[in-house]
Amino acid sequence: MDTKKGMIITLTAGIFWGFSGACGQYIFDNFHIDAAYLTSIRLLCGGIILCVLGFFRERQKMTDIWKTRSSALLLLVYSLTGIMFCQLSYMKTISYTNSGTATILQYLGPALIMIISCFLARRLPRPKEALAVVLAVLGIFFIATHGNIQNMVINPLGLSWGLWSAVALAVYTMLPRPIIEKFGSIVVIGYGMLIGGIVLCLSCRIWNAQITVDIHFLLAFAAIIIFGTVLPFTIYMVGVRLCGPVKASMLASIEPVSATVFMVVWLRESFHFFDFIGFSLIFATVFLLAKKDGLPAEASRKDGCSL
Repeated sequence: MDTKKGMIITLTAGIFWGFSGACGQYIFDNFHIDAAYLTSIRLLCGGIILCVLGFFRERQKMTDIWKTRSSALLLLVYSLTGIMFCQLSYMKTISYTNSGTATILQYLGPALIMIISCFLARRLPRPKEALAVVLAVLGIFFIATHGNIQNMVINPLGLSWGLWSAVALAVYTMLPRPIIEKFGSIVVIGYGMLIGGIVLCLSCRIWNAQITVDIHFLLAFAAIIIFGTVLPFTIYMVGVRLCGPVKASMLASIEPVSATVFMVVWLRESFHFFDFIGFSLIFATVFLLAKKDGLPAEASRKDGCSL
């Protein structure tokens, strides 16, 4: 019973993450806000909420993480190179392409993690891992060209930011493991979002932003914070506890499917047959790598990276 409940909860979290990506696309399409502005506000609000939650649940750990120089330094590096860059590159990709494409391109991250893991372990990829890399490359080819090597159908800047978001996801996943194991996800991600949000607000000079705010903007932005940050992050952790990290990571991979469905049904975005092929190929890499004998399960999930 607990396993079934955990599966439902995890699927819900993945759907929420996909919905939040579609909300981001809605804001870009209708309000023409710069991705850096939206990301900075999003990180700041999400960080404040998670830090408040952290002080209620993990008060001691919220202070202990700053007492060790190595932990504090790793947290600061992770906040900027992991969370802030991951969020910014993801939002930039949405602004140049769409939420479905941005989400699936970021799911190239597990393949990059596998390559890095093989390099660090000084070993060649296993057959299954090599197949995953081939599928990922083919997926990018079909999304970018629709099968015609002489025709680039995706915005080059969108493709570039999408590939950077996959790199950022790899950093986001691998860098903070020591401090997450010691202090917990809420503490690390809460502080990471808060620090990243403050730094990005200052660097993009958020006070100069020209944003036309109405009820539709506020509702979409609130949905990003609630359904893309606090709620799915919290219930995903419950799902991991109930059904295990491997099963949870695979179930939550419904996120790109969810983002694409909302993109097509709600935002009326066109969806080409070759996009479907590319999405399917990249999506298949997650299932190939999210196994006990492959990558760690957390490598296939963002644990809130597309918040």
